Amino acid sequence: MGQGLLETTKENFRDTVAQGLVVVDVWGPLCAPCIAMMPDVEALAAARSDVKFVKLDSSQARRLCMELRVMGLPAFLLFQNGREVGRLAGQDVTAARLTQWLDTTLDAIGKEVE
Repeated sequence: MGQGLLETTKENFRDTVAQGLVVVDVWGPLCAPCIAMMPDVEALAAARSDVKFVKLDSSQARRLCMELRVMGLPAFLLFQNGREVGRLAGQDVTAARLTQWLDTTLDAIGKEVE
């Protein structure tokens, strides 16, 4: 079982994504799709032990979101050892689409490593 959905901040973000595979859920308190997806993201985080899941409140990390070029919410960024290797964003993101994107992206990364 995974460790669940952890919180990260602009202060500890770089350390959080520095090692291993990390999915960052960039969300906002005024983003209805973000709030609606939170239970699904928490369930996915609890079910996956191969990836660490963290959430980043965009309203508390505006400059960091600009650096990351996050243009819309919700946004899911996949980091491998500190480097962004995938992203999924937009109000039409569903739990099924998130799971499919994660599986496909991890598959592609695995093939690159081999």
